[in-house]
Amino acid sequence: MPYRTLRSEPVIATLERLRDRIRDRFPERGLLTVCEELLELAREDARCVSRMGRPYLPIRAGVAGLLLLGGAGLVWLAPSAIGVLARAGGETGIVDAFQGLEAVVNLVVLTSAAVWFLLNAETRIKRARFLADLHALRSVAHVIDMHQLTKDPTMAASAPGAIIRTANSPSHDLSGFELARYLDYCAEMLALVGKIAALYMQGLRDPVVIEAVNDIESLTANLSRKIWQKIALVNLPAGSGAANAGGAHT
Repeated sequence: MPYRTLRSEPVIATLERLRDRIRDRFPERGLLTVCEELLELAREDARCVSRMGRPYLPIRAGVAGLLLLGGAGLVWLAPSAIGVLARAGGETGIVDAFQGLEAVVNLVVLTSAAVWFLLNAETRIKRARFLADLHALRSVAHVIDMHQLTKDPTMAASAPGAIIRTANSPSHDLSGFELARYLDYCAEMLALVGKIAALYMQGLRDPVVIEAVNDIESLTANLSRKIWQKIALVNLPAGSGAANAGGAHT
């Protein structure tokens, strides 16, 4: 079903459109560079998820080789074991029978352990790569949050005469409309960070990876919530008491 799986192509297309929108409105802002970096990261992650979704042929070949060797060993031991069991009449025969049975059991156990190790090695390799990429996405989310951190909505909503600036006050050269668009772009980028992370959850059904993806989605949701609170303040009517409450001093 096309709508039951998150595909990387629409996510990348949405990011490209967002980059163009930011370029049209804020061509000189650092937010454009962040969006371009996120777009490049999304393309790399999409290629990684596609590549990692395929089985590792060397490991699968090793598993097949071990199974063949184990089967050949059982075939080689089977006649001897059957002959020992057929002669297991006296005390010596019983001892030989147990020794033959022990050899068969050891072969099965060792082959199974080797196959289990190789199959888990593939999961561990993919998990390590996915966690490294998810860590990069988490860092980008914090970078996006830093770009909106000093954007004070009360400055855009306050009357110019009510603003008392200091030497270290951050510059506020955006109108209320521009500030709302800037904050909205930050919120959209954070939402797309969560969508890129979700691609990894589809690529590997591993509990560790799923937990890391859920952490990123929780992080981006919490950061977006703060941004939407700022947007709500920007959209308050001019002269509103709530809008002017924090804009007297910066």
